[in-house]
Amino acid sequence: MKEIKFYKTSSGKSPIEDFLDSLSSKEAQKITWVMSLIEDMENVSTKFYKKLSSCNDIIEVRAQIGKNNFRLLGFEHKGSFVVLTNGFKKKDQKVPKSEISLAEHRKNEYLSRGD
Repeated sequence: MKEIKFYKTSSGKSPIEDFLDSLSSKEAQKITWVMSLIEDMENVSTKFYKKLSSCNDIIEVRAQIGKNNFRLLGFEHKGSFVVLTNGFKKKDQKVPKSEISLAEHRKNEYLSRGD
């Protein structure tokens, strides 16, 4: 069971909220449902939540709606909550390096601010 927080830029914008707002209501509902699983369950299936290998402790939240795959990246912090940094529609087998780099950059920024 982990609390989910959304990363905010230094200007107060939330990339996750912007991403969710860009989706259809059905897509956003499914992603919100997956996030509630993470918050409510002690052990969440890797179908929905897992740490990426060869990354700086970056996690991915996974949702599939029909043939569309969506990912939210972020990191666990202080063992009790997850900070989600960015989201995207996944088109290939691998998570794009640019998305991982963005998550790592936002993680470092978040930790340096001491939020």
